[in-house]
Amino acid sequence: MFDRTPMRTLIAIPVYNEERYVCRVLAKVLEYAQDVLVIDDGSTDSTVATLPKLPVDVIRHGTNQGYGRSLQDAFAWADLRGYDWVITMDCDEQHEPAAIPEFIATARENAADIISGSRYASADGVGDLPPADRRAINATITREINERLGLRLTDAFCGFKAHRVESLRKLRLTENGYAFPMQLWVQAVAQRLRIREIPVRLIYNDPNRSFGGPLDDPEIRLRHYRRVLHCEIERWADRLPRESLVGVEGGCGGE
Repeated sequence: MFDRTPMRTLIAIPVYNEERYVCRVLAKVLEYAQDVLVIDDGSTDSTVATLPKLPVDVIRHGTNQGYGRSLQDAFAWADLRGYDWVITMDCDEQHEPAAIPEFIATARENAADIISGSRYASADGVGDLPPADRRAINATITREINERLGLRLTDAFCGFKAHRVESLRKLRLTENGYAFPMQLWVQAVAQRLRIREIPVRLIYNDPNRSFGGPLDDPEIRLRHYRRVLHCEIERWADRLPRESLVGVEGGCGGE
């Protein structure tokens, strides 16, 4: 049954040096939503000059602070301003704004707290496939998350998500980088949030996009994701299924 009460929804879009895409993406997003927040994570290209000309709210980081930090700021903004849901999406034309109404409709069913897009739940795709190392790491980490947390995800890393703001208040999110989903999934399970996936199109336009620094090395990236996952499970061990508490290489020290 759909919830017929008014629902305020914010679209939150982290950007970093997206001058190639930002105008086209935001023009499309504004066809489906009025309330749009862009988190500019220290861009050094013309994105900085473009955003003030557009009918969107902007949070500006003076320096690059990371994808996870941008999402934390978006969640805090949504909570402070009384939104019911915040939908996050990327600004590189790999998430289709036309899918926004489906996320909103699913949110109105009132049966989930996190609605996560899955690029692998449908055979529909556009452009090149993601590089082999990214596909492999996504599959590996998704499988490990499912095994350790009792989930049934098909795409642990998709950034196209809808989040119930009331439920986000239960989380203590501090991971600033690309390992942010590791922390989100662990805490969502620990806090008994209801999770649902919906299919979104797999669109991959730029196989050369960089994570920056050491994370461009697939082996380092995989170890990093595993460590953040393990340490977050260790932090929330008393609220997680027993099967979550399997050992991995390395301890967490004071984390």
